[in-house]
Amino acid sequence: MTASNSSYIGRFAPTPSGYLHFGSLVAALASYLDARAAGGRWLLRMEDLDPPREEPGAQAAILKALESYGFEWDGEMVRQSERHDAYADVLNRLFNHGLAYACTCSRKQLEAYQGIYPGLCRNAGHGQDDAAIRLRVPELEYHFNDRVQGEFRQHLGREVGDFVIRRRDGLYAYQLAVVLDDAWQGVTDIVRGADLLDSTPRQLYLQELLGLSQPRYLHVPLITQPDGNKLGKSYRSPPLAEDQATALLLRALRALGQMPGSELDDATPREVLNWGIAHWDAGLIPRTLSVPEAQLR
Repeated sequence: MTASNSSYIGRFAPTPSGYLHFGSLVAALASYLDARAAGGRWLLRMEDLDPPREEPGAQAAILKALESYGFEWDGEMVRQSERHDAYADVLNRLFNHGLAYACTCSRKQLEAYQGIYPGLCRNAGHGQDDAAIRLRVPELEYHFNDRVQGEFRQHLGREVGDFVIRRRDGLYAYQLAVVLDDAWQGVTDIVRGADLLDSTPRQLYLQELLGLSQPRYLHVPLITQPDGNKLGKSYRSPPLAEDQATALLLRALRALGQMPGSELDDATPREVLNWGIAHWDAGLIPRTLSVPEAQLR
């Protein structure tokens, strides 16, 4: 599909630790419709940073599911596993300028700090070998206006602490990779699940530190299961079924506050997407979605 307005560039970036499920579909659909309704481009990026957690066959299954549900992306799919040199270059620059440092703390040492790194290795001067690399954060509050969730604020020093940009096992962390890849691909608008809302201030800081432009953000509500847990791979949520594409796309539209009529019940997936593009209104997306996925039928 050739886009007519290159000023909007969106993306969908699944992780191949499992197959796409209904929650993934809601995020993919929101990002796709937001891009296409603006006449923009929609890119696909495979966030395969963690080979030990990748499920065999998941990448191919993700692509097949997207295609069977009618999604079309612009250009070639990018894999983060092919971007390690770019991550290493930036990480080494941050390390050599004293903006990042090596950390040898174990998980057991950090258990008592409830996920907020206390700076134990900040001035230890460890080498990079057999160590995680953490980014020094300022004692500042970062905030942004999300298109659905409204204003979000987070004090990096008090609420996060210095965060990991390369793990001890040598794998690059999501926070570094996503910032570099979005900038490299020229992404202007990030539409993703609300579980990543509190990651955004860390990404804002990295963007500021590296002189990168800040995209617009839209965090869609999470779909919950009957037990209150978010729908996701860790809870064995069922993969998307090809023969239910139209029905699930319609359910995803309704979860996003859009109101397709019954005339689309027998439509093809492509026809449902075309309706979604023509009628897309991001202002209708609810901030929260307390209704379990099973009740969206």
